Amino acid sequence: MSDPFGRALLDHARGERTAPLGQIDGERVRDHPVEEFYFEPREPGREATTFLEHHLQGPLVDLGAGVGRDVQYFGEQFETVGVEHSPHLVTAMRERGVERAVEGDMFALWETFDRDRFGSALAFGTQLGLAQSPAGVQSFLADLAVVTRPDATAVVDAYDPTTESATELLGYRSEPTPGLAGRVMHFEYEERRGETLLFRLFSPARLRAAVAPTRWAVVDTLASDDAHYHAALQKS
Repeated sequence: MSDPFGRALLDHARGERTAPLGQIDGERVRDHPVEEFYFEPREPGREATTFLEHHLQGPLVDLGAGVGRDVQYFGEQFETVGVEHSPHLVTAMRERGVERAVEGDMFALWETFDRDRFGSALAFGTQLGLAQSPAGVQSFLADLAVVTRPDATAVVDAYDPTTESATELLGYRSEPTPGLAGRVMHFEYEERRGETLLFRLFSPARLRAAVAPTRWAVVDTLASDDAHYHAALQKS
Protein backbone atom coordinates (compact mmCIF):
# COMPACT_ATOMS: atom_id res chain seq x y z
CA MET A 1 0.00 0.00 0.00
CA SER A 2 1.24 3.49 -0.82
CA ASP A 3 2.57 5.37 2.20
CA PRO A 4 3.17 9.00 1.13
CA PHE A 5 3.00 10.24 4.72
CA GLY A 6 5.75 7.93 5.97
CA ARG A 7 7.82 8.42 2.83
CA ALA A 8 7.69 12.23 3.13
CA LEU A 9 8.76 12.18 6.79
CA LEU A 10 11.60 9.75 6.07
CA ASP A 11 12.80 11.90 3.18
CA HIS A 12 12.60 14.99 5.39
CA ALA A 13 14.63 13.28 8.11
CA ARG A 14 17.29 12.45 5.52
CA GLY A 15 17.26 15.96 4.05
CA GLU A 16 15.89 14.56 0.78
CA ARG A 17 12.27 15.73 0.70
CA THR A 18 11.48 16.93 -2.82
CA ALA A 19 7.89 18.19 -2.48
CA PRO A 20 5.32 19.29 0.08
CA LEU A 21 3.27 16.70 1.92
CA GLY A 22 -0.26 17.49 0.84
CA GLN A 23 -3.20 17.13 3.19
CA ILE A 24 -6.26 16.82 0.97
CA ASP A 25 -10.05 16.77 1.13
CA GLY A 26 -11.57 16.94 -2.34
CA GLU A 27 -10.49 20.24 -3.88
CA ARG A 28 -9.10 21.55 -0.61
CA VAL A 29 -5.32 21.14 -0.27
CA ARG A 30 -2.97 22.20 2.52
CA ASP A 31 0.76 21.73 2.91
CA HIS A 32 1.17 19.68 6.08
CA PRO A 33 3.67 21.35 8.48
CA VAL A 34 6.16 18.49 8.64
CA GLU A 35 9.02 20.23 10.46
CA GLU A 36 6.77 21.89 13.06
CA PHE A 37 4.65 18.86 13.87
CA TYR A 38 7.22 16.05 13.86
CA PHE A 39 10.77 17.36 14.15
CA GLU A 40 10.78 20.36 16.49
CA PRO A 41 11.84 19.04 19.93
CA ARG A 42 9.30 18.99 22.73
CA GLU A 43 10.00 21.90 25.06
CA PRO A 44 10.34 21.29 28.82
CA GLY A 45 8.26 23.62 30.95
CA ARG A 46 5.49 24.18 28.41
CA GLU A 47 1.99 23.46 29.68
CA ALA A 48 1.40 20.49 27.33
CA THR A 49 4.78 18.94 28.15
CA THR A 50 4.17 19.34 31.89
CA PHE A 51 0.74 17.71 31.49
CA LEU A 52 2.32 14.70 29.80
CA GLU A 53 5.11 14.40 32.36
CA HIS A 54 2.58 14.52 35.20
CA HIS A 55 0.45 11.71 33.77
CA LEU A 56 3.01 9.37 32.18
CA GLN A 57 5.32 6.80 33.74
CA GLY A 58 7.66 4.14 32.45
CA PRO A 59 7.89 1.86 30.71
CA LEU A 60 6.05 3.97 28.10
CA VAL A 61 4.71 2.94 24.70
CA ASP A 62 4.31 5.78 22.19
CA LEU A 63 1.57 4.79 19.73
CA GLY A 64 1.91 6.42 16.34
CA ALA A 65 5.37 7.69 17.27
CA GLY A 66 6.13 9.36 13.94
CA VAL A 67 9.87 9.97 13.64
CA GLY A 68 10.40 9.49 17.37
CA ARG A 69 10.28 13.01 18.78
CA ASP A 70 8.49 11.97 21.98
CA VAL A 71 10.32 8.65 22.19
CA GLN A 72 13.57 10.58 22.36
CA TYR A 73 12.22 13.08 24.89
CA PHE A 74 10.71 10.58 27.32
CA GLY A 75 13.44 8.04 26.68
CA GLU A 76 15.73 10.28 28.69
CA GLN A 77 13.45 9.76 31.71
CA PHE A 78 12.43 6.08 31.44
CA GLU A 79 12.22 3.21 28.97
CA THR A 80 10.15 4.29 25.96
CA VAL A 81 9.13 2.21 22.94
CA GLY A 82 7.90 3.79 19.70
CA VAL A 83 5.26 1.95 17.65
CA GLU A 84 4.48 2.79 14.03
CA HIS A 85 2.41 1.06 11.38
CA SER A 86 4.58 2.57 8.64
CA PRO A 87 7.90 0.81 7.85
CA HIS A 88 9.20 4.17 6.57
CA LEU A 89 8.61 5.75 9.98
CA VAL A 90 10.19 2.84 11.83
CA THR A 91 13.24 3.33 9.61
CA ALA A 92 13.22 7.08 10.30
CA MET A 93 13.12 6.49 14.05
CA ARG A 94 16.02 4.06 13.92
CA GLU A 95 18.09 6.35 11.71
CA ARG A 96 17.45 9.17 14.21
CA GLY A 97 18.86 7.06 17.02
CA VAL A 98 15.72 5.48 18.50
CA GLU A 99 16.75 2.02 19.67
CA ARG A 100 13.27 0.77 20.59
CA ALA A 101 11.30 1.36 17.36
CA VAL A 102 8.73 -1.32 16.57
CA GLU A 103 6.49 -1.86 13.56
CA GLY A 104 3.01 -2.65 14.82
CA ASP A 105 -0.69 -1.79 14.91
CA MET A 106 -1.90 0.35 17.82
CA PHE A 107 -5.30 -1.33 17.46
CA ALA A 108 -3.84 -4.83 17.88
CA LEU A 109 -1.18 -4.36 20.55
CA TRP A 110 -1.58 -7.86 21.94
CA GLU A 111 -0.04 -9.16 18.70
CA THR A 112 3.23 -7.33 19.45
CA PHE A 113 3.64 -7.03 23.22
CA ASP A 114 3.36 -9.20 26.33
CA ARG A 115 0.71 -8.77 28.99
CA ASP A 116 1.43 -6.03 31.58
CA ARG A 117 4.40 -4.76 29.53
CA PHE A 118 3.92 -0.98 30.00
CA GLY A 119 3.21 1.51 32.76
CA SER A 120 1.82 4.14 30.38
CA ALA A 121 0.74 4.73 26.81
CA LEU A 122 0.86 7.91 24.74
CA ALA A 123 -1.23 8.32 21.59
CA PHE A 124 -0.46 11.86 20.41
CA GLY A 125 -1.59 12.85 16.92
CA THR A 126 -5.39 12.34 17.22
CA GLN A 127 -5.02 8.68 16.16
CA LEU A 128 -7.69 7.71 18.69
CA GLY A 129 -10.18 9.20 16.23
CA LEU A 130 -9.36 6.36 13.83
CA ALA A 131 -11.29 4.09 16.21
CA GLN A 132 -14.28 5.83 14.53
CA SER A 133 -16.92 5.12 17.19
CA PRO A 134 -17.44 4.76 20.95
CA ALA A 135 -17.38 0.98 20.45
CA GLY A 136 -14.07 1.33 18.61
CA VAL A 137 -12.61 3.37 21.46
CA GLN A 138 -13.74 0.72 23.93
CA SER A 139 -12.17 -2.03 21.85
CA PHE A 140 -8.88 -0.12 21.67
CA LEU A 141 -8.84 0.46 25.43
CA ALA A 142 -9.64 -3.20 26.13
CA ASP A 143 -6.64 -4.13 23.99
CA LEU A 144 -4.47 -1.51 25.69
CA ALA A 145 -5.48 -2.89 29.08
CA VAL A 146 -3.91 -6.24 28.18
CA VAL A 147 -0.42 -4.83 27.56
CA THR A 148 -0.39 -2.36 30.48
CA ARG A 149 0.03 -2.79 34.24
CA PRO A 150 -2.92 -2.61 36.67
CA ASP A 151 -1.92 0.94 37.70
CA ALA A 152 -1.29 2.15 34.15
CA THR A 153 -2.01 5.60 32.76
CA ALA A 154 -2.51 6.87 29.23
CA VAL A 155 -2.69 10.21 27.44
CA VAL A 156 -4.55 10.70 24.18
CA ASP A 157 -5.41 13.81 22.21
CA ALA A 158 -8.41 14.78 20.11
CA TYR A 159 -10.33 17.65 18.51
CA ASP A 160 -13.41 18.96 20.26
CA PRO A 161 -16.18 19.48 17.69
CA THR A 162 -18.14 21.72 20.08
CA THR A 163 -15.55 24.49 19.64
CA GLU A 164 -16.03 27.05 16.90
CA SER A 165 -12.56 26.51 15.42
CA ALA A 166 -13.19 22.78 14.85
CA THR A 167 -15.16 23.59 11.70
CA GLU A 168 -11.97 25.03 10.18
CA LEU A 169 -10.23 21.63 10.25
CA LEU A 170 -9.54 20.29 6.79
CA GLY A 171 -11.97 17.45 6.13
CA TYR A 172 -14.42 18.43 8.89
CA ARG A 173 -17.85 16.82 8.64
CA SER A 174 -20.66 17.91 10.94
CA GLU A 175 -22.93 15.34 12.58
CA PRO A 176 -26.39 15.75 14.15
CA THR A 177 -25.35 14.20 17.47
CA PRO A 178 -24.02 16.89 19.84
CA GLY A 179 -20.36 16.43 20.72
CA LEU A 180 -19.56 14.22 17.72
CA ALA A 181 -18.26 15.03 14.24
CA GLY A 182 -16.26 13.41 11.47
CA ARG A 183 -13.11 14.19 9.53
CA VAL A 184 -12.17 12.77 6.11
CA MET A 185 -8.82 13.37 4.38
CA HIS A 186 -5.80 11.78 2.75
CA PHE A 187 -2.13 12.60 2.16
CA GLU A 188 -0.25 12.96 -1.11
CA TYR A 189 3.49 13.17 -1.77
CA GLU A 190 5.31 13.06 -5.10
CA GLU A 191 2.02 12.20 -6.86
CA ARG A 192 1.46 9.21 -4.59
CA ARG A 193 -1.90 9.15 -2.85
CA GLY A 194 -2.46 7.53 0.54
CA GLU A 195 -5.56 5.79 1.82
CA THR A 196 -8.56 7.84 2.88
CA LEU A 197 -8.48 8.44 6.62
CA LEU A 198 -11.77 8.49 8.52
CA PHE A 199 -11.67 10.11 11.96
CA ARG A 200 -14.36 10.54 14.58
CA LEU A 201 -14.12 13.72 16.66
CA PHE A 202 -15.22 13.42 20.30
CA SER A 203 -15.88 16.26 22.72
CA PRO A 204 -14.38 15.69 26.19
CA ALA A 205 -17.86 14.76 27.47
CA ARG A 206 -18.37 12.27 24.63
CA LEU A 207 -14.92 10.80 25.24
CA ARG A 208 -15.69 10.34 28.94
CA ALA A 209 -18.92 8.56 28.03
CA ALA A 210 -17.13 6.30 25.55
CA VAL A 211 -14.44 5.40 28.09
CA ALA A 212 -16.85 4.84 31.00
CA PRO A 213 -17.69 1.13 30.28
CA THR A 214 -13.98 0.19 30.15
CA ARG A 215 -11.32 -0.38 32.79
CA TRP A 216 -10.15 3.20 32.16
CA ALA A 217 -11.45 6.60 33.28
CA VAL A 218 -10.73 10.10 32.04
CA VAL A 219 -9.14 11.84 35.04
CA ASP A 220 -7.86 15.10 33.54
CA THR A 221 -8.04 17.20 30.38
CA LEU A 222 -6.03 20.08 28.97
CA ALA A 223 -7.56 22.32 26.30
CA SER A 224 -5.49 24.25 23.80
CA ASP A 225 -6.43 27.68 22.45
CA ASP A 226 -8.15 25.97 19.52
CA ALA A 227 -10.18 22.77 19.16
CA HIS A 228 -7.33 20.50 20.25
CA TYR A 229 -7.18 18.93 23.73
CA HIS A 230 -5.32 16.27 25.73
CA ALA A 231 -7.06 13.69 27.92
CA ALA A 232 -5.37 11.70 30.68
CA LEU A 233 -6.72 8.24 31.49
CA GLN A 234 -6.21 6.06 34.57
CA LYS A 235 -6.64 2.30 34.57
CA SER A 236 -8.40 0.60 37.47
